[in-house]
Amino acid sequence: MSKRLQKDSLFHHVHPYAPFIPEGATKLIVGTLPPPRFTTGELKEGDVDFCYGSRDGQLWPILNAIFDLDLSFETTTEAVVQRKQFLIDRGIGICDIVASAKREKIDASDLGMQDVELRDLISILGQFPNIDTLLFTGGNSKNGPEYLFRRLLKQYSIPFKISTSEIPRIHHFRHPETSRPITTVSLTAPSGAANRAVGSLLAYKEMKKRYPHKTTLDFRIEQYRSYF
Repeated sequence: MSKRLQKDSLFHHVHPYAPFIPEGATKLIVGTLPPPRFTTGELKEGDVDFCYGSRDGQLWPILNAIFDLDLSFETTTEAVVQRKQFLIDRGIGICDIVASAKREKIDASDLGMQDVELRDLISILGQFPNIDTLLFTGGNSKNGPEYLFRRLLKQYSIPFKISTSEIPRIHHFRHPETSRPITTVSLTAPSGAANRAVGSLLAYKEMKKRYPHKTTLDFRIEQYRSYF
């Protein structure tokens, strides 16, 4: 089989959701792509048909715990409305950086993405002048949101300066049109796949020594609480 034929037979993983950014938003959640079943429309029971709606994902359980939201975790319109209303009330948007990618294996792995097409977050940020913080749902590992955002910044020749190298890493840059400062926070990914990485963190080990009953989800809740 030719390389061209192989490439054409790859699964085209298109992001199923447009950016959801309330007017006046000050923070923007930035990830990559939801699982492929959200693109094909083959949702599982318990999935929510919205950003980060996978029944296996942890972002909404984390926010549910932080803000005591009493969210529904069912495949219903009500569950979608609850999440959108929360984002509107808190001035938080969601705009994943990946518009589409190709995959040989149909899964949600960031590493498996090929021919990644990026959303132009710099242009989008120009349309929402109150956003001063980007919350990456993952770090600088290959094809993670920070990694891909760095690629976008290089296209614009925008310097990306580190503020703290501790997890979560914090950087800052200036928007090229307005020169306004924007902070980025690379949060620990809210996925089960990242649990092994969480388990190796010194901060997590120290938490477990003090509170043996606490879990990797508890660790993320405390980390995210400071930035949401």
